[in-house]
Amino acid sequence: MALERRPVALAIAQAAYRLNDQREKWLNPHDWVERVPEVVPGYPDRIIPKPGREKELKAQTLTNLYNKRPSWLVNAHQALDAAVAVAYGWEDYSPEMPDEEILARLLALNLERAGQSGA
Repeated sequence: MALERRPVALAIAQAAYRLNDQREKWLNPHDWVERVPEVVPGYPDRIIPKPGREKELKAQTLTNLYNKRPSWLVNAHQALDAAVAVAYGWEDYSPEMPDEEILARLLALNLERAGQSGA
């Protein structure tokens, strides 16, 4: 099945954007931080904790987030995984697909694209 690249790429980009946006909101809650424009053009704003939020903000790390694995994070990753699976043409993909199966398919695809044979 031939897929149009643009809709597939847009679906991946949208899912990735949603995941990143949700993580950013968790890492730097709006009511806990101030965003100060960076003096160097092109650099992102500096994120400064609001008074009294320093300790809480310091605990908002990606490690802590992924250790908690809230349902919104799991769902966002599943949406991104599903969009990528569509790009690979994996019509039978589900979040329950074992990592070993995914890795075997990716290896087979890489070998095929490299012009090699093998299982």
